Amino acid sequence: MRQTQFLEVVDRDEADARWRRAIDVSAREAEELPIERVLGRVLAEDVRSEVDVPGFDRSNMDGFAVRAADTFGASEEEPQRFALNSETIPTGVMPRLEVTQGTATQIATGGVLPRGADAVVPVEHTDIEEASEEASEESAEEKGTLLVRHSRVPGAAISFAGTDIGCGETVLFAGTRLSSRETGLLAAIGRSRVRVVRRPRVAILSTGDEIVQPGEAMRPGLVYDSNGRILADAVEELGAEARFMGAWRDDVDDLREALQSALRESDVVLLSGGTSKGEGDLNAVVVAELDPGVLVHGVALKPGKPICLAAEGSKPVVILPGFPTSAIFTFHEFVAPVIRAMGGLAPAAREQVEARMALKCVSERGRLEYLLVGLVRKPEGGLAAYPMGKGSGSVTAFSRADGFVRIGRNREIVEENTQVEVTLVGHELPIADLVVIGSHCAGLDLIASALAREGFTVKLLAVGSQGGLAAARRGECDVAPIHLLDTESGSYNEPFLSAGMRLLPGYTRMQGVVTRPEEERDTDALLADEGLRMVNRNRGAGTRVLIDELLGERRPPGFAYEPRSHYAVAAAVAQGRADWGVTIETVARQSQLRFRALQSEHYDFAVPEARWERPAVAALRRLLASGSELRRRLEELGFQSH
Repeated sequence: MRQTQFLEVVDRDEADARWRRAIDVSAREAEELPIERVLGRVLAEDVRSEVDVPGFDRSNMDGFAVRAADTFGASEEEPQRFALNSETIPTGVMPRLEVTQGTATQIATGGVLPRGADAVVPVEHTDIEEASEEASEESAEEKGTLLVRHSRVPGAAISFAGTDIGCGETVLFAGTRLSSRETGLLAAIGRSRVRVVRRPRVAILSTGDEIVQPGEAMRPGLVYDSNGRILADAVEELGAEARFMGAWRDDVDDLREALQSALRESDVVLLSGGTSKGEGDLNAVVVAELDPGVLVHGVALKPGKPICLAAEGSKPVVILPGFPTSAIFTFHEFVAPVIRAMGGLAPAAREQVEARMALKCVSERGRLEYLLVGLVRKPEGGLAAYPMGKGSGSVTAFSRADGFVRIGRNREIVEENTQVEVTLVGHELPIADLVVIGSHCAGLDLIASALAREGFTVKLLAVGSQGGLAAARRGECDVAPIHLLDTESGSYNEPFLSAGMRLLPGYTRMQGVVTRPEEERDTDALLADEGLRMVNRNRGAGTRVLIDELLGERRPPGFAYEPRSHYAVAAAVAQGRADWGVTIETVARQSQLRFRALQSEHYDFAVPEARWERPAVAALRRLLASGSELRRRLEELGFQSH
């Protein structure tokens, strides 16, 4: 499958100016049109996901699935050589072949990562030597040699299954007023129900063979259409009328007909997504047939590089990227100002605040990057910005972010404690009653829900136990959930507290080795079987300490496969990309995996002493007291008092 590159990647301001010269953004005539939406209503229940998002390990770019270790040492002068597997993985198709040592499989953006692979090499860093006719006949599983000219690290260009949202995870709490961010999140987990200037009519078409609508049957390799929902409601928030025209398969004739229908009925046409097979982007093919057609295809932005700005006559036509964060960012950057002008509104004033980066960030030279951040108040005054860090395919990143930081095209590193300017996503910075920074757990969802029911707002930032402790030392959070084992004393959490910090006991949770139900061997037998593939955890996670002790000097296949959550570990085992991993018993039970207990660990809360008597912290202490309703519910899930 050959990939068509961008026509011309241009600067953001040049792209906007070129497009604006061709389109009509004057106010529409007066008209009144009624429409029913859940937008603006308040949730009366907690919403929990019944699916993993993403539902499979997914490639974030067009390229080749490989084992990262096989690429080490690759350079332009001395590329690494790989046997190219015969299959190509488009979106919506399950892989057939395993990626073994020294082999690679071609994969499209959004494709399901094949077993054995732990990284994706972008197509622009590779070359292909076609196999001879005789060699092709000898090996039906290979179709040439791939030359890789840049090394990759494990996890490069991959979104792991369950990393964004885990099955059973609470994603919205009762009392939330729904905006486009929340309705987009609902769509992503498959929830199907929940006199002036005429409003501009904006047609929205979702495209791609991998798309299914909320409420429809789901299977691995497919994704729920969250873009259609989030874009439609973002249009409504601007005072315009959204006309969602459904999801369209990758067929040129069908897309051409849908586009013409949208142009006849609307003032602006938005397409979301691309193609799952064939050469190039079918949306761009049909849009290029318009007059004047494509004006810009490719902008030096991250996220959002693939955006296509076009027109039919003076009517705006836009192809937005398929990944949710990319789509909504480019919508607000280019499309929203046009819709506001058509609706007779003045340009929106974006509120900006100063903050200091809480963590070091690495950016990509050559593109203006929009980094989503969560903001917390520092004890000495001012704000700290925590990167959300879930990538352009994330749904929760945009829904939970407070704002974004612009990182210039020529900047590669933003050091910790650097002063940055944050553009708020909403009109004002929300102040949370309880800021929680640290390790995430399914039990924490119950705790946050209980606090929300008592009227407290809770901000959760999952940065791991070590990151939470650092935030607590700096006084940037009220509580830091941690589960760290001191190997010398055998004690959990207490040895890691600094002066001026107190430990609020939480609960114990059982960590153990999980496999699919049909695997009945014990842990020792699993470790002894060198043919089994493991799934690890990210360095800095409390679970990783336990895994390292369990393995000792062993390095089984999959050791470098490091997703960042218990849900992602369970998804990897359940879907067969790994044969065993370590997770907590509650998640194992939800995923219907066989569980072998290893060690009961303490999940506690480090609290800066100065915040111990704050109302929300006092409420947390009361809710965690022995005999409380919250304790009962935690114990039902397997989280015991200690």
